[in-house]
Amino acid sequence: MDQALIQGCGLKKYYQSGNTRTAALNGVNFSLQRGAFTVLAGRSGSGKTTLLNMIGLLDRPDEGSLRIAGEDVLAISRRQRANFRLRRIGFIFQAYNLIRVLSARENVAYVQQLRGMKKKQRLELADYWLAQVDLAGLGDRRPDQLSGGQQQRVAVARALASQPEIILADEPTANLDSHNGESLMALMRRLNERENTTFLIASHDPVAMDAARELVSMQDGVMIDRVLRE
Repeated sequence: MDQALIQGCGLKKYYQSGNTRTAALNGVNFSLQRGAFTVLAGRSGSGKTTLLNMIGLLDRPDEGSLRIAGEDVLAISRRQRANFRLRRIGFIFQAYNLIRVLSARENVAYVQQLRGMKKKQRLELADYWLAQVDLAGLGDRRPDQLSGGQQQRVAVARALASQPEIILADEPTANLDSHNGESLMALMRRLNERENTTFLIASHDPVAMDAARELVSMQDGVMIDRVLRE
């Protein structure tokens, strides 16, 4: 088997509240292969979002090791971690996190703007990815002119346009009705299969869990089950 895209060993994270210390992650060993479509499942407080944020380099473990694409990401500087996120990780958030004053096209092009891509090239790339998520012709609309489902598709297009090695999605269906949630998950599955993009999704939504090619169940900061559905 090829080297795992993500390899975490003995990951621990503690939070202090008064005199009480709680383990959000309690010695998690986690690996993910390229091209995976994996859902981290568990109720609130299970540790799934903490693990997702750690892999996204938004948080650091108190103990353990983490390698992404062969690189020890805990040994690099804050600036290097920010650049690693920009170049190699795409994010899809529950609240969409679109820039309200920018059009859909400009939102999708934003990461490439940060990378220094020329305007014409990045807007053409944005139009391509908007078409891939069935939003062709809507590039000039601002987020407040789009439905919730359409805004989440813009967020997916933005993540894919940066051509990352992995896309991390935190509760991507939480603000969608069941129809739009199923449509979004089907879209991400198609893109995963067609582009071989690696997806890691944290969700307690049955719609997301049903779509998973691999389901990892978490409880009280530990992994309790892992099921492949190939």
